[in-house]
Amino acid sequence: MRPITFALIIAALSFSVARASAQAVDPASCTAGNATSDQRIAACSAAIAANRGTAQEISSAYAERALALEDKGHRDRAMSDVNEALRVDPNSATAFRVRGELYRRAGKLDLALADFNQAIRIDPTLARAFDGRGNTFNNKREYDRAIEDYNEAVRLNPDYAQTYSNRGAAYYFKGQYERAIADHDEAIRRDPNNARAFSNRGAALKKLGQTDRAIADENEAIHLAPDVPEYFDNRGLSHNHNGDYDLAIADFSAAIRIRPEAKFLTNRGDAYQFKKQYDHAIADYNEALKLDPKFGLAYNNRGAAHEAKGDLERAIADLEQAIRLNPNNELAVTNLARAKSKRDRLALVNPRQGPSFDCAKASLAAEKAICSDEELARFDRDIDAAYQAALGRLDKKKADALRREQKTFLATRDRLFGRPGYQLKAEMEKRLVQLRAIPPAR
Repeated sequence: MRPITFALIIAALSFSVARASAQAVDPASCTAGNATSDQRIAACSAAIAANRGTAQEISSAYAERALALEDKGHRDRAMSDVNEALRVDPNSATAFRVRGELYRRAGKLDLALADFNQAIRIDPTLARAFDGRGNTFNNKREYDRAIEDYNEAVRLNPDYAQTYSNRGAAYYFKGQYERAIADHDEAIRRDPNNARAFSNRGAALKKLGQTDRAIADENEAIHLAPDVPEYFDNRGLSHNHNGDYDLAIADFSAAIRIRPEAKFLTNRGDAYQFKKQYDHAIADYNEALKLDPKFGLAYNNRGAAHEAKGDLERAIADLEQAIRLNPNNELAVTNLARAKSKRDRLALVNPRQGPSFDCAKASLAAEKAICSDEELARFDRDIDAAYQAALGRLDKKKADALRREQKTFLATRDRLFGRPGYQLKAEMEKRLVQLRAIPPAR
């Protein structure tokens, strides 16, 4: 079982998320880097409605409003605006750059590259087009090409802090953590409010084993941008690394409240699993897979939780699904081999060492879990022996009552197994103590 890696955040444009009180619309806010998304939308809308200025200026207002709309999650409206920007001015390098950014964020990387290339052809001095294309190459894992574009963006505009942070992300992915930190340092020097740079520097520091410094950076990122869930997620991973699982769970929960995603739920599931709270872990993995049925890490880690609970059949099914989704998942391949080996060893155990029932006929999940775990099988044998011994000591009336009680215990076990909060081993231990404590009838 392995937690998800840090989510480095790269962006072609980084706007401050500082809140501002309501005020009159300032036309300059349409392009102001320190304006909120709502302020930018209002200002750009006012500029568009006034219909004054050149086609290039009106096109830029549409393009800037598109970015603000995208930042608020209104992707369809954003794409409509940027297409209108290109209709107004078909040779707008800014509009092509913005549309490339929208495509990049949507994961349409080839379309993004085409638009960034067009923006650069129209205006070879547009630094943010190089920055955006660098981000696209970063997303495509072509890190050297990304760094070339970031270098050109820095040459054209050495004052734009975000490019340094984005280049730092590329160095991070190349495993060059010291160079990544140096770039994030430069980004923060030029823009002390750059939350992304703090979060990404924290990730690089963590790779160098400097977890305390990483958490300090993650704290600052959250302070600057408390509505970005990835910053809570990254700090949660640092707490997991330190063994502070309750703090990690609190951070993952904060990320989930802001925006439920499979990776956040999986990471919280991992924290529960580290605490050996396997039912809580499985519940989180279940929710993660509801959000993203193709999220292979959730299958792998849920398989580990099932194995820890002794349910090898469920573990094997999950690990096989993780491998189907990604045949190159070496971790899942290793885990699957181990789970199958354990199951095969148990199958060779002397039948007298198995549980009180025939595992070949086991159909219920609780029975399969008992058959898959030597300790649970022993508890089942001991429970059955104590139960039979108690029946032999009791008169008919009390023996009948004990049979009804045992039937209820088994039915409850079968019904609740697998639900959050139900611990099979603990319930079996409790039942064994109860049976052994039954005195003979007088």
